[in-house]
Amino acid sequence: MAQTNFIPRNPENIQKLVGVNDSNLDLLAEGYDISITDTGNQILLAGDSNNCQKAIAVLKALDNVVSANINISAPDIVSAMKMADKGITEYFPDLYKKILIRDAKGKPIRVKNIGQKNYVEAIEKNDVVFGIGPAGTGKTFIAVVCAIAAFKKGEVSRIVLTRPAIEAGESLGFLPGDLKEKVDPYLRPIYDSLYSILGTNTTDHLMERGVIEVAPLAYMRGRTLDDAFIILDEAQNTTDAQMKMFLTRLGFNSKMIVNGDMTQVDLPGRQRSGLVDAEHILKGISHIKFIQFSANDVVRHPVVAKIINAYEKKEQS
Repeated sequence: MAQTNFIPRNPENIQKLVGVNDSNLDLLAEGYDISITDTGNQILLAGDSNNCQKAIAVLKALDNVVSANINISAPDIVSAMKMADKGITEYFPDLYKKILIRDAKGKPIRVKNIGQKNYVEAIEKNDVVFGIGPAGTGKTFIAVVCAIAAFKKGEVSRIVLTRPAIEAGESLGFLPGDLKEKVDPYLRPIYDSLYSILGTNTTDHLMERGVIEVAPLAYMRGRTLDDAFIILDEAQNTTDAQMKMFLTRLGFNSKMIVNGDMTQVDLPGRQRSGLVDAEHILKGISHIKFIQFSANDVVRHPVVAKIINAYEKKEQS
């Protein structure tokens, strides 16, 4: 059993590092199975030597960030731990150098891990970007952030957000309401992202003006989308024909983001996912980039990553 301590570079950093009711330290202690105590001017660690060293690396990385007057929370702790596990915490402060946008409350939105950083850079440099990986990696949220940032800078004049209305074990036909009311629940994650970034009033106003359009994939047929930022979510539930139809909507001065999770295909029968085929057909074409996310990029509660890993192990056995 090893015992060590960590002293932040500025005494006032300690409260930011430990979090409310030591919540940040609790995450760290649970993640590395060690005991961590805050004495008021230093942090004491006891447990497995290797795990203590990783926790020290995390605290150093976080100390660098809070020293730049940046507030941290649970997702930052989780992200730093994942980088410590890979031995790359020296790159952790790089994630905080760029503010993508400020949300409705003025809070800065930044990338949370290397996967998201690569994703944003790919979006900036390419016309079509595929984000492929499990739920919780921030694919949809970051895509919406980039879309709103591009609109605010005047790079595009509208935002189009779409997804296929495929039922995950439920039938649309039995749901009440007209087509919009039936497909709105499927588009809820997109609405949630818009509301958290822009606020409800601004989002509703821009949707009323047609600047932001949220619609099922079927509504894209026969259109050419110029001067637009277009996001296709849940793309694993497109057929080959739908994927080809969507990708060929790309107009001049537009960007297209295609997000999906290969492990959550809800297509009926034995239909192949258009996302699976697109990866094989389009790889190597210039201005098209594929970004792969993994359970390591999950920015939800640490248990979510463990759940994803457990299911992946079951599928491989």
